[in-house]
Formats: sequence, structure tokens, C-alpha cells
Amino acid sequence: MARKAKMKVRRDDQVKVISGKDRGKTGRVLRTEPERQRVFVEGMNIQKRHQRPRTLVDTQRAQEIGGVIEVEGPIHVSNVMLLDPKDDTPTRVGIKREGGRRVRVAKKSGQDLD
Repeated sequence: MARKAKMKVRRDDQVKVISGKDRGKTGRVLRTEPERQRVFVEGMNIQKRHQRPRTLVDTQRAQEIGGVIEVEGPIHVSNVMLLDPKDDTPTRVGIKREGGRRVRVAKKSGQDLD
């Protein structure tokens, strides 16, 4: 049995893409998939999805019509680095125990990320 994967990147973190077609860009993490080791970053790895037009009742309620829709695709967690809150530079993440709770720490500046 595989262990539950733990990632040091969480939703709403600011990250920089360090590899791939969006290398050098920064964005906010929209969601994570720990079991697949993937993150979805706002505006990165844009993929086009072709969506069929909905019926009239559904269209009025959901405001969704057919056509080509652009959505964010997954990026492997190893291809992004968390940004240091102190000076917005990429940093590694460490774990520190404070009073029995687990706290993420930026290795570059030593500041808490949580």
C-alpha cells in the first residue's frame, strides 16, 4: 500500500514555475492533488477544452455556453517553487515544530509561511 503523499505547497500559496513552457512566471495555487503530486496554478499550463453547448435551461442557470474553453492544467509539484514572503524570491520549504504543531518555514529567510 502506498503512503499518503504530503506536499509542502498548499492552496493560495504564491509559487514560481521553474521548468516547462511557463518557466519564470509566478502565480497563485488554485488547487492541489497530493495523490498525483500535481498543483494547478492560476494562468499557467493553459489547456483548451471543447465544450458542447448546453440546453437552454442549463445555459440560463450556469451561464455556460459551448465553444473552446481555456482551463489551467496540472503542473508537477517539483516544477514549482514557493515564493519567500520577505522578498518574493523562490525558496525551499522546511518544517519546524512549534508547540506541537507543524509550521512551514522558508529556508532562505527563516520566516513562517503559515
